[in-house]
Amino acid sequence: MRALGTREIAGHLVKVYAVEAPGRVVTEREEASALRVAGPHLELGRARGSLGLGVLIVHAGGDGDYVVVQSWIEASMSDLAVFIGPAGRPDELRPGRVGLAPCVWEAAVLAHERHAYVRNVLDGTGPLAERLVAWGADVGGGHVR
Repeated sequence: MRALGTREIAGHLVKVYAVEAPGRVVTEREEASALRVAGPHLELGRARGSLGLGVLIVHAGGDGDYVVVQSWIEASMSDLAVFIGPAGRPDELRPGRVGLAPCVWEAAVLAHERHAYVRNVLDGTGPLAERLVAWGADVGGGHVR
């Protein structure tokens, strides 16, 4: 897992991650495609109670490409969408089937992000703006299994 920075997408502050299977690399083209896919989903976030914070995972998998969009919503819940496509063809990403959930590697990123959200936003001290800066800087990285 590799952090790709924080972006503003459709009114949300979003941390972007790459997850790469052996021999695969998330390219700028794949990242840009994931940002395009995430935008329309996040645009509807306020209607779903979004708090304006999210995570975007761009996964160059061994069997295809995946994009996971997770955002925090009211009542400390989260909203999740998974998009899938053939390996190396980011323009063919489409919504995953109903009930599709993150894989074990994507779940590792989301587990880190759950702890970062609790640590910095819910349990953090000081003004919200400072807690959001701390949340944005709290990224995971390295080998996940």
